[in-house]
Amino acid sequence: MKDRFETFTVLINKINRNITKIKNQEMTEYNLRSVHISVLYYLYSENSLTARELCDRCGEDKATISRAVDYLESGGYIEKNGDTEKKYKRPLFLTEKGINVGEKISTKIKDVLFEISEEMQEGERAEFYRSLTNISNRLEQISKRKEKR
Repeated sequence: MKDRFETFTVLINKINRNITKIKNQEMTEYNLRSVHISVLYYLYSENSLTARELCDRCGEDKATISRAVDYLESGGYIEKNGDTEKKYKRPLFLTEKGINVGEKISTKIKDVLFEISEEMQEGERAEFYRSLTNISNRLEQISKRKEKR
């Protein structure tokens, strides 16, 4: 049991650290951090999202997304549209600068995903993502159950 726990937690942490490191290495020329890359990627992929939708897509809290949106807006990467008073309901769009960086991010993500899975068969890849999703869902259920106490 001890070995399973150590292997699981160490590998998950290493994966997360390496993803963050790759994101940061690729975007140093733009002075962007990991969360900025996620925001730009999802806006590039889906054309327009609200801050609330970005929270869900990126798996980040409101404060983190709010800071990222403010940073990207002040840097000229994104703009807000709409007249609603609640800024979390305003649609966010990429500017031309954001589209150019979003395209580079999307290409890099495709390249990395291809490289990490090129030796996997489609069935193995599907099973891997199914297992990862199950683990994530179970951990979320456990954490919510503990919050209620």
